[in-house]
Amino acid sequence: MKKFDKDRIILAAAGPVLAIGVAVLLTSAVLLLTGRNPVEPYLLMIEYAANADIQVLIINQATTYYLAALAVAVGFRMNLFNIGVDGQYRLAAMAAALVGASVSLPAPLHVLLILAVAMLVGAFWAGIAGILKTTRGVSEVVSTIMLNAIATSLIAYLILPAQFGQQRGNNLNTGAIPESGWFPSFDMGEAGEIYGFIVVAALCGLVYWLVLGRTRFGFDLRATGASQSAAAASGVDAKRMVLASMVISGGIAGLAGMPVLLGDSHTYSLDFPAGVGFTGITIALLGRNHPIGIALGALLIAFLDKASATLDYNGYEKEIATIMQGLIVIAVVVSYESVRRYGLRRQQQKVGEELAAAAGNGPHTAKEASA
Repeated sequence: MKKFDKDRIILAAAGPVLAIGVAVLLTSAVLLLTGRNPVEPYLLMIEYAANADIQVLIINQATTYYLAALAVAVGFRMNLFNIGVDGQYRLAAMAAALVGASVSLPAPLHVLLILAVAMLVGAFWAGIAGILKTTRGVSEVVSTIMLNAIATSLIAYLILPAQFGQQRGNNLNTGAIPESGWFPSFDMGEAGEIYGFIVVAALCGLVYWLVLGRTRFGFDLRATGASQSAAAASGVDAKRMVLASMVISGGIAGLAGMPVLLGDSHTYSLDFPAGVGFTGITIALLGRNHPIGIALGALLIAFLDKASATLDYNGYEKEIATIMQGLIVIAVVVSYESVRRYGLRRQQQKVGEELAAAAGNGPHTAKEASA
């Protein structure tokens, strides 16, 4: 059993390691073809990331990415592709910012209200796609993409000064959240502040692991994702599980905007980070939907985002990091399929060896039985 567990761990790690290795090699090949140094950009980014202030930026960015990737991973475990995390997270952040700026409450209650609004809005927006899928059979990919566009238009409308927004220079925002609605941060001195919401993100990862891996609900969710007909035969309501997974995914997506909203900007404006949900898809794939793997993937992508800033100052295009991220997405699919096929061959080989060993011990066992 120990040997099997060891093999399983090795196979689980082989996929992302192979994907990253292939992405690095392909990016280096692109640099070589353009007559650039294929190694120096990586050394520059590593050296830049050694600065304490850049490390703080990487951790803060990874916190947001981690929550977005968890939201995507919930859908993946259900065999659902929630591509609408970006719209869910932005709409939830705007609604939470509006409510947070319009009320005055004691600090703990104010923060809890903002978090509740964010989760409810995210869950509601994702739940629309869940209802469409369970009642009309609409693909969640199509519905969530359309809901992303609707969310963008709705945000643009609600943030107008004629509605709920405020004009500040060339930007629009929802108004400042009072200090009672801020989430405490960890002061790192001159390096800056690490979002205190990293603690909430870690707790979300722990709950995700416990619920999906150690509860009956998690088993039903994974079983439905593997085969809805088989799950239904065992008494699981497949439609209810589809809707529940979309609602949970949206609720987590609603939290993805909270590190920035409660720890930095304290308002929602037109320059609020976008595209986080799509990055979460890459990270969930890279981390194989496991909370620890997702954390490592979030740190890697955040490192590429923040450390690539130094490339501009050293004669390289920072888009090199973007190319590498895109190659990771392609390589991760190929590498996981290669590892999966190798794992199947390995299991078949082990079963064959065990059967051969059992057959070799058969006659000896029979003599002992007859004696």
